[in-house]
Amino acid sequence: MRAAVLQLSSQGMSSTKLYNYIRIANKKGVKLLLLGEYILNPFFKELQNMSLSMIKEQASHQIKILKELSANYSMTIVAPIVIVKKKKVYKTIAKFAPASTSYYEQQILINYSHWNEEKFFANEIKSLQTPLVFKIDGFKFGVISGFELHFDEIFQKLKNKNIDCLLVPSVSTFESYERWKALVSTRAFTQNYYILRANRIGEYQDKELTWNFYGDSILVSPNGELLTHLGNKEELMIVDMNHSDVIASRRTWGFKEAINKRVL
Repeated sequence: MRAAVLQLSSQGMSSTKLYNYIRIANKKGVKLLLLGEYILNPFFKELQNMSLSMIKEQASHQIKILKELSANYSMTIVAPIVIVKKKKVYKTIAKFAPASTSYYEQQILINYSHWNEEKFFANEIKSLQTPLVFKIDGFKFGVISGFELHFDEIFQKLKNKNIDCLLVPSVSTFESYERWKALVSTRAFTQNYYILRANRIGEYQDKELTWNFYGDSILVSPNGELLTHLGNKEELMIVDMNHSDVIASRRTWGFKEAINKRVL
């Protein structure tokens, strides 16, 4: 399976870079393209000061563009996008496939005093559901948000889905890259599947802090090995993944088998 991460800053209403990079990815045989968080929309802190009509207009424009690009290039595009429904704002991850579009509503949102998405967005707080899972040419993907990567309970919902790769769009900042590499590598190893993580670049400045989005998008193997990563610049990362490597890793380590023997 050939996939790609497009590492960008926030694009607002512009679609030029999306067009250009998707054409390149298509020529390279990419079947799936992953974007980081707050690329199709401004960063959360900026959204707080925008009108609902402007947020809705931006989302509608980008959704229309990505539907067209997916259909024209026969490519699945997974992209976080903030949408407006019935005058409420929701944080979602959209999957634009050539023949359909689906949305995963983020289940666990950041709720810190300096970064409180849970308070701003209307995403319902309820019992956890299975995240978005889908196949492309027999290769199975799961999708969660970057923040949800921290929670064991999310992985419990995915444990019987036998995915080959977990897609993790993120918006990591504050010099956390070493911690993120460790977290992604550990999750990939204990679950024995690939994790493809896309982080955005750019920065946001408020009165007290500079929010530096440092990139460092990465692919980690089912054995927990860092296979490739980007720096802190705008870039397209193309990666190849194999279902056979996932199967071999699970057989070698036997984590799931060990647990299945002990489930009543």
